[in-house]
Amino acid sequence: MTREEIIQPANLVHTKPILMNNTPIHYCPGCSHGVVHKLVAEVIEEMAMEDRTIGISPVGCAVFIYNYIDIDWQEAARGRAPALATAIKRLWPDRLVFTYQGDGDLACIGTAETIHALNRGENITIIFINNAIYGMTGGQMAPTTLVGMKTSTSPYGRDIDLHGYPLKITEIAATLEGTAYVTRQSVHTVAAIRKAKRAIRKAFENSMTGKGSNLVEIVSTCSSGWKLTPDGANKWMEENMSPYYPLGDLKDK
Repeated sequence: MTREEIIQPANLVHTKPILMNNTPIHYCPGCSHGVVHKLVAEVIEEMAMEDRTIGISPVGCAVFIYNYIDIDWQEAARGRAPALATAIKRLWPDRLVFTYQGDGDLACIGTAETIHALNRGENITIIFINNAIYGMTGGQMAPTTLVGMKTSTSPYGRDIDLHGYPLKITEIAATLEGTAYVTRQSVHTVAAIRKAKRAIRKAFENSMTGKGSNLVEIVSTCSSGWKLTPDGANKWMEENMSPYYPLGDLKDK
């Protein structure tokens, strides 16, 4: 590689996508949301879909994504993003339609909307941020909280007899007839970030070619909710989240 190629902005890791607004990020240090935002913006730009993309923003930490990526956005009530995405995609089938949801929004109050939209094979993509906790509202136990994991509502750790098992929503999605692509990725290393970007691109392309519904889970960190440093959160995620939520493609039709 020549010196001229090295110094080109396109080759710099820190280059800001054109679609990313100059809005100060509100996320906590070490939060995975900002990284995923950047990947989404990059993929939309590379697909030249800037003027034909509609994102659905729900409730929770993910709600403010509309402040950061300069595309059309529609706000949804908590958990209802897949239902809204369904309506939009059916009205405008030439649009790239995706939802961006956390585990509390998607896997708790939105379980019905999520499962049925995926099962119907709606040509949408659901981006699922799983940090196993309610980050915005005080660190409560989520459907995806690990067994033994302490939260503000399970101070002694998640107890199977009392709280049941963590919900593997992505494994459930892989069994549905309507899903085309179901994958679980992360963004805690450079290699992982690159894989996550390819997964988002594949899901978006499937949405546009009518192959069915797509779910991209991103196993994420929540430094504040977990009460760890950003580096400590990454290590904790690898040691504890990854064994229960293994990374990779679960279904690729």
